[in-house]
Amino acid sequence: MPQGFETESRKLLVRLRDVMASGEAGQARLNEIVRLIANSMRAEVCSIYLFRDADTLELCATEGLQQEAVHQTRMRLGEGLVGRVAKTRRVVNTADAPAARGFRYMPETGEERYSSFCGIPVQRIGETMGVLVVQSRVSREFTADEVYALEVVAMVLAEMNELGAFAGEGAAMRTRHQEPVMFKGLVGQEGAAGGNVYLHEPRVVVTNVVADDPDVELARLREAVDTLRISVDEMLTQAKTVNKDQKQVLEAYRMFANSRGWMKRMEADIAQGLSAEAAVEKEQSLARTRMQSADSYLRDRLHDLDDLSNRLLRILTGQGSNTGAEVPVNPVLVARNIGPGELLDYGKKIKGIVLEEGSVGSHAAIIARAWAIPLVIQATGITAEALNGDPILVDGDQGIAHLRPDDTVLAAFRDKMAMQTEAQARYAGIRGLPAQTKCGTVIGLHMNAGLMADLPSLESSGAEGVGLFRTELQFLIRSQMPKRAELSALYAQVMDAANGKRVTFRTLDIGSDKVLPYMKLNDEPNPAMGWRAIRVGLEKPGVLRMQLQALIRAANGRPLTVMFPFVAQLEEFRSARAEFDKAMAREGILGHPLPSAVEIGAMLETPSLAFAPDIFFKEVDFISIGGNDLKQFFFAADRENERVRRRYDTLNVSFLSFLEQLIARCHAHNTPVSFCGEDAGRPVEAVAFAAMGLRNLSMRPASIGPVKHMLRRLNLDDVRTVIHEARERGDQSVRSAINDFLRQQI
Repeated sequence: MPQGFETESRKLLVRLRDVMASGEAGQARLNEIVRLIANSMRAEVCSIYLFRDADTLELCATEGLQQEAVHQTRMRLGEGLVGRVAKTRRVVNTADAPAARGFRYMPETGEERYSSFCGIPVQRIGETMGVLVVQSRVSREFTADEVYALEVVAMVLAEMNELGAFAGEGAAMRTRHQEPVMFKGLVGQEGAAGGNVYLHEPRVVVTNVVADDPDVELARLREAVDTLRISVDEMLTQAKTVNKDQKQVLEAYRMFANSRGWMKRMEADIAQGLSAEAAVEKEQSLARTRMQSADSYLRDRLHDLDDLSNRLLRILTGQGSNTGAEVPVNPVLVARNIGPGELLDYGKKIKGIVLEEGSVGSHAAIIARAWAIPLVIQATGITAEALNGDPILVDGDQGIAHLRPDDTVLAAFRDKMAMQTEAQARYAGIRGLPAQTKCGTVIGLHMNAGLMADLPSLESSGAEGVGLFRTELQFLIRSQMPKRAELSALYAQVMDAANGKRVTFRTLDIGSDKVLPYMKLNDEPNPAMGWRAIRVGLEKPGVLRMQLQALIRAANGRPLTVMFPFVAQLEEFRSARAEFDKAMAREGILGHPLPSAVEIGAMLETPSLAFAPDIFFKEVDFISIGGNDLKQFFFAADRENERVRRRYDTLNVSFLSFLEQLIARCHAHNTPVSFCGEDAGRPVEAVAFAAMGLRNLSMRPASIGPVKHMLRRLNLDDVRTVIHEARERGDQSVRSAINDFLRQQI
């Protein structure tokens, strides 16, 4: 890059900083900025378009186009060359704009007179805020140096917009972080909660975008990068206990931290006039843009670079992850994503969780369900918009988060929460009563758990026992394999807390969406149908034996109930039970007290097990239907894939008929059978399951009250008739028929 042009670029940035520091209003600032850029780039036109909503751009300032078009010219995302830049987040540089793909003629602007067009996305860490455009009459492409200079300017504009420098009248120039915003995500855990935002990783705020002395900024950047490299080297040195895959991740960190290309680009940004922090953030924004179209492997590597950029920004600014911000009253956790260990650190004081990423099967979702904390996932953009302390409402039933809600939304939400509180009071009144239907059928209601913190709910919810204790959570939240003595002590505490009530311990269910941080990953094309659960236990029997020994010791002479997950055929169950028998024999030889009674069951999560030989139903002590996995295999619909999983209803006639046949087979062999999963905790589904013949359901504690309340008001014979009539009519799902029936009855 020619030194003269580089100096001119720095001069422009200094002028932009002076404009930002001035006391002018937002519109006046924008008007001055487009004039400065046009003069500096020797272009007849410079225009700035900002988003007025998620899909619409508005011309907010121009030098060279008709002034009457300002705030009048608008275009949809993807419309025209400007909309194309905004949608693709990529530069459009053409010598013949009217002939370019997607050109839209806007007579009110007069732009048909200009041939050359260069559009630059105005973006900040993955968030596109608008488009910067320069145009000229002369037919030419802008040089690479000019485009680069405009990218630097666009980054400064993004920071200025973030800091509210362009605030004015109208939606496109609204003050950021002040207006109500609704985020539509996906349901991670049902429920409703109101509170105040607590950011898991507060964003680094860059206030010194433009630098006076490039040499000083280069020195700051190099010193910070050296510190970063040392910290990465220390992580690798300390990572003696991690597996090969974790080490590869840390090696990728080291590779990026030592990347000359990354460093060279940031040095060039500083030479253009940016501060060290702004240079890091500019490269981070470009990396975020590349993530959008990258394949999964490259996206993971770009995430590594994104994380390193955050670390480097915190070193430069001194803004650590812990900013000292006080936890607000009724905190609602807002994060891009979060691991199980980090979430557990916050404890149950969190009233709700909103994640930009996440999935219904993620570790965070498992813990949120265990704690009955409303969770919204896939709430795109919320971490960029939310500030610590902002009021927020989490509607887990709809998968919606209302940030800084207006009075109308707040009033409606309060009414909803008041109704829920009233309902919970009704449920408390029947806590000690059985879930007995009007026809005299008693349904056993049990709770799911996975943490010691869940056990107090056993008494308060009215659960008759723990139908599923997920033992894998204790493995997931650790950085290394837990010891047998630690597990034995934990399981003993669980039994103590249950106070004699039955606890069904499911052995380690890992694989698929639950990956241990210290265990070698398997590169499988479809992990949900791959090496997981009991398959891992049988091929790695050391871990299974250790867990079984810990359970036997924890029982210490008390009854013990153990369940093996993801059993697909008879031989898998027999092999797993043989491992339990070996563990019992060994513990007896060692002189440890053996359980007074033992129940060994299987979780039925694959259709194949329903068609196992009769001998299986005689050998197994009980069966628990794992509804979440069974549904995805029955319908061939990945439960992590939102495009397909919602197409299939639990109350589909085919699925209910399958359950009915399975239940009949279990009853024929006197094999106890229960249903475990999210659907068991939904009153309408629970009623249908009971009508199909299920007499035990296991669910999250908060669902026991609503399910019991519904069951006690119905005659299952009537529900069964409704289901059979819907099936005879050829209905695809019985949901509508049952809902119509319930409306008449309740």
